[in-house]
Amino acid sequence: MRAKAMLAGVVVVVLAAICVPAAPTESGDQNDACFSKSLHYTGEGMRYWYEKEDGLKSITNISYDKLGCNHCHVKSCDQCHARKDQQACSYSVQKAREIDTCTVCHARAKAAFEAGKDSNSVDVHIAKGKVCADCHKGQDVHGDGTLRHSMRDEGAVRANCTNCHKPKENDIRPHTVHRGKLDCLACHISNSISCLNCHIDNFAKTGKKEGNFLKPVQDWLLLVNYKGKVTAGTVQTAVYNNKKFIAYAPYFTHAVQAKAKDCADCHGNAAMKLLQKNEPVPMATFKDGQMVNWKGIVPLVPDKLQWTFLTKDASDKWIPIESNEPAKVQFVNYGEPFTKEQIKKMGMPFRK
Repeated sequence: MRAKAMLAGVVVVVLAAICVPAAPTESGDQNDACFSKSLHYTGEGMRYWYEKEDGLKSITNISYDKLGCNHCHVKSCDQCHARKDQQACSYSVQKAREIDTCTVCHARAKAAFEAGKDSNSVDVHIAKGKVCADCHKGQDVHGDGTLRHSMRDEGAVRANCTNCHKPKENDIRPHTVHRGKLDCLACHISNSISCLNCHIDNFAKTGKKEGNFLKPVQDWLLLVNYKGKVTAGTVQTAVYNNKKFIAYAPYFTHAVQAKAKDCADCHGNAAMKLLQKNEPVPMATFKDGQMVNWKGIVPLVPDKLQWTFLTKDASDKWIPIESNEPAKVQFVNYGEPFTKEQIKKMGMPFRK
């Protein structure tokens, strides 16, 4: 029973990496209120993808309502607005605007901020002193009374680059040559923060996160298709009883840079040269006891992206899983892989 509870807890970690933190819907009159239909409240953004036929539940066999999600999800105004001073409580808009309030749950964003400091790629907005609430206004947080399955559903999140930045379409060639099929993030995000090899079953046995998860990766930028445009994405790999799982999704890593990528960073790059030869891209390779990650921009071609999955041996050391059983692959938040035509175009050497 204890192991089962721990397993439920670690599944939440995996879900939070690719979905919106939120809470299970409760019965009562509150269900008719706007906030009770928001993704922060319902947990639908997590449940929907987790319980789909190709979702993580197919590996763990644990139903969503058995997951221990409540500690990190918003059931009331208190979690974001309440301040406690000795025995008294007060409510504060300022507390809700503090980044630390958001990153209690949005841990991957926090990891991206911290990693940016180490790699000299701090998000340009954070560097300027902006906070989450400067872009994510009330409706992004509280909802608008519409029950949605995902933060990628129409109208769920209104934060958008063009709310503040009006692109000069006629002045910048990359804004015209892609004919509206390239999202801002594809060029202005420095990297994709990704989590690899979440060792779910071993966590359940030990109850410890340390040693059962690899350090978040920010060595590549994964490009995916989303609603007719190429945008930035992410990947999550997980292991449960030597069963392998991969989730790909469009994802806004908070590592925005003012200077965009150069055209040659994508077109005809090292990954594209391998794909053009019908060879796999070694995204994560285990060498000399360490995971070696690919560096650079990579388009999402699922059957050509090569991931190494690890388990623990008797001495608690990471070793590759020797099973040839393929990983189960899920496309989360309506992300889609690249087409053959897109790969052909990206493989062409860039001409200035």
